[in-house]
Amino acid sequence: MIIFFVDQNLKNLPISEILDIEKLNNVDKSIEVANGLPNECYTNANYLDHEREKIFFNKWTVVGVGSSIPNVGDAKPYNLLGIPLILIRDKDMKIRVFHNVCSHRGFKLLDKACNFKNVIRCPYHSWSYDFKGNLVATPHIGGLNNHQSEKFDKTKSNLKEVRTKIWMDIIFVNINSNEISFNDYIKPLEERWSNLINKEDQKLIVHSNDYGYFSLEVKCNWKFAIENYCESYHLPTIHPELNKVSNINDHYHIQGLPNRFAGQGSKNYEQLIRGNKKFNSFSNWKKNKLKNSEYIALFPNVMIGLHVDHFYVFWLEPLSMNKTKEHMQMYYVGNESANGEYLKELRKENSRFWKDVMIEDISAIEGMQDGRSSPVYNGGNFSPVMDQPTHQFHKWVANSLME
Repeated sequence: MIIFFVDQNLKNLPISEILDIEKLNNVDKSIEVANGLPNECYTNANYLDHEREKIFFNKWTVVGVGSSIPNVGDAKPYNLLGIPLILIRDKDMKIRVFHNVCSHRGFKLLDKACNFKNVIRCPYHSWSYDFKGNLVATPHIGGLNNHQSEKFDKTKSNLKEVRTKIWMDIIFVNINSNEISFNDYIKPLEERWSNLINKEDQKLIVHSNDYGYFSLEVKCNWKFAIENYCESYHLPTIHPELNKVSNINDHYHIQGLPNRFAGQGSKNYEQLIRGNKKFNSFSNWKKNKLKNSEYIALFPNVMIGLHVDHFYVFWLEPLSMNKTKEHMQMYYVGNESANGEYLKELRKENSRFWKDVMIEDISAIEGMQDGRSSPVYNGGNFSPVMDQPTHQFHKWVANSLME
């Protein structure tokens, strides 16, 4: 007789046994009396199970950018809080996302980025799939050198595709296929930006191949990066040099209802110009807004910086409860600005500037993680004037957990 011992701690506890629901209700109150998210949302491993399902699997979540797999057959693995995925560009140049598991014996298909020539081949028994996920080869399934079987229907064993949408080169997935359509999800933000960058301008953005990417690993929960990005309150203390150029008084709040994004904008953005050198600008950007720039967190895990002459995508990869990888992708208007030799030093300087800014933020977001170890902290309070976008993000998280 075989006896199995089941560790009850491995089961998902109901949210009410991890969090005081009243604390979540307090988050959704008016900003003058609301508390922030309770400590458990940043420190409790059991809580992460609920966040994984309610936020990262139920919502449109960012898992990368299309420019990281530019060619037919380019593929890379991605782990979304324990769910192994494959990102691949098919022969029609369409980006697809599949669950990274062979339908035969559950072997993980891909461990590192590569370029597949014709098929995705499982390293275990060589079952193979085309780039649309169809099972096309089953070696020796009917015995040695017999690669077909009348008793097996290949069409029922294709790769499982994930609901995916590409917008501004950003790869969004909805693991549980239960979120609203992506067009409805992104519509409020596109409408907001319609007088800055329209759909034609969106087609002009090009990723920089030389100074277009950097990453940072931070010892904190992913939510702190979003909270910090949403507000300009910290500019004088955390970014003193940036505050000299774009003062806190030059900033304004952005709250995108129905509650899908929040952030800040500046009315004093200065284009990077060195002599006669400067980046191309978006052609449809309104002339009376040339000094405007906007910094929006699109919930849950991507932050976007939009300027008249460049665009960045700062997206978060949650690694654990208190560890996050930040990915920065830089884009420009047209290939000359993005990759031309003439503007290479300007791109280098721009990338260095934003990396310095993001590094300065690390002390703030890691400091908040350390502070959440205090048992007396109640989630904190908000400035009714300065913290409105951050409060909006807290409310979005709380409401998502209680859906």
